[in-house]
Amino acid sequence: MPPLNPDDINVILATDCGSTTTKAILIEKIDGHYRQTYRGEAPTTVEEPVADVTVGVINAATEIGELAGRRLIDENGNIIRPARGKDGCDIYISTSSAGGGLQILVTGVVKEMSAASAERAALGAGAIVLDLIASNDRRRPHEQIQRIRDLRPDMVVMAGGTDGGTVKHVVQMAELIAPAKPKPRFGDNYQMPLIYAGNKAAADDVSKTFDESVALSVVENVRPSLERENLAPARDMIHDLFLEHVMAHAPGYDKLIALADVPIMPTPGAVGDILQAIAKARGINCVGVDIGGATTDVFSVFAGADGAPVFNRTVSANLGMSYSISNVCSEAGMPNVLRWVRHKMDERELRNRVKNKMIRPTTIPQTLEALEFEQAVAREALRLAYKQHKEFATTLKGVQQQRTVGDTFSQKGGGESIVNNMTLNLLVASGGVLSHAPRMEQTAQMMIDAFEPEGITELAKDSIFMMPHLGVLASVHPQAAMEVFEKDCLIALGTVVAAKGSGRRGKPCFRYRMTGALERSGEINVGEQQILELPHSESVQIELEPMRGFDLGNGPGKRVTATVRGGTVGLILDGRGRPLWPDH
Repeated sequence: MPPLNPDDINVILATDCGSTTTKAILIEKIDGHYRQTYRGEAPTTVEEPVADVTVGVINAATEIGELAGRRLIDENGNIIRPARGKDGCDIYISTSSAGGGLQILVTGVVKEMSAASAERAALGAGAIVLDLIASNDRRRPHEQIQRIRDLRPDMVVMAGGTDGGTVKHVVQMAELIAPAKPKPRFGDNYQMPLIYAGNKAAADDVSKTFDESVALSVVENVRPSLERENLAPARDMIHDLFLEHVMAHAPGYDKLIALADVPIMPTPGAVGDILQAIAKARGINCVGVDIGGATTDVFSVFAGADGAPVFNRTVSANLGMSYSISNVCSEAGMPNVLRWVRHKMDERELRNRVKNKMIRPTTIPQTLEALEFEQAVAREALRLAYKQHKEFATTLKGVQQQRTVGDTFSQKGGGESIVNNMTLNLLVASGGVLSHAPRMEQTAQMMIDAFEPEGITELAKDSIFMMPHLGVLASVHPQAAMEVFEKDCLIALGTVVAAKGSGRRGKPCFRYRMTGALERSGEINVGEQQILELPHSESVQIELEPMRGFDLGNGPGKRVTATVRGGTVGLILDGRGRPLWPDH
């Protein structure tokens, strides 16, 4: 199909094929602006007895068509294109995480350097990293070979060495993988895709190591020098191979690829794309989170050392709200979960509740106590996932930094987190426990308690989890994606003003004075939190004066002036200090 002129795109059908549900949205151009108008969903049909993902797509599209009064599917089960009157759409796009998403095995020479860069490339492409095998990962060669044999990844990403550096260790890693003969997840009848993104001088030797059971693709080095990462070529190749190898062998995906007008993307990769687009358009630092039943994904875009935005994504594969809820309670510790609960709860009863949630993952809380406990677990899952993300999203390890005498004793060699809560401008939440909380105030409070934003931070949530759809749309029509993101996708919860520092409870934390839509002044004490009503359409000029020892963005005790926007919750003034729990 020839590329569409963005001006000719007026009706857009987008689907996200999840592991259990296929979600569809319709976007239409109304009075010159793009708006999300209808949504529908149907069970995903990748498993037996149907074993054809397009059946679920057609069912979801049919539901949207009935709601919109628009015929989207013809008698033969095809999507009608282009749009004519009340028939069809101009473009159909899709993302997918069905069948367990995209699963990758990453290998490298040094775990903290080349392997870490390859892992960032894989995660940025929307993959789940099954394992990271490196020369210095403290496993013996036979243990590494057995691990490679046990795993059934969709593809292998292999890195190692800087360009022009030593070849020996890279070839040794190839010689470890080759005899292990990793088997692909979807059957033994096709070649295992392997992306080599290491020292270009070793590429020929690496290719000679593998036989015809491996489909080798050579791309530019993810770590051409110690000081620089080059992740885009590896990420692009992962997407290409995801379509060619992985999707083509999953039930019905060959038909889905033929149906779609643009390449299908892994769901998390599309979410990362839309967050990067919003960060670039607004010139801000942002963090997004998607908390599910089994895993929690955290995305961030922060300015790096050179001022250029750096994107990172982590998957906390053992932190979730149903299948992984027991692990959250184990990793956080029940006392840390219970510190968020106001009512006294019997610990034995709570442990039974946790196990029931694991075996009945689709149940929702029926009482106030059950809701309070579930939201307490969510806070800990989010806190732990964000902690893991901050440890992963670092400056490059192995780079010689400007060192002081103090650094000599603290063993710093690069690798400091680039995630900085004080410079965070926007925090976006999605996932059932956050999106479907009975009251917006509960969503905002969970986000504040778990992420502990500092200074001035906007809070928002994804209304119906349409970020994946918009991530793909951004690749063909950025303007439409941004308009829908701002108007229909994000629900602005408000702005939180939070002071970093600690003091004695009840003593003054900071003073504030507002002008504009809300004329008000006052003082927030340590340990206090106030919510002021301020609609999303309104903004105020706020002048903040932190007390000595407290920082709101310009340094301890220094005044801050800013324009802040409201939301469904309003303006949240948080004087509880940071960190909330000094022992963490």
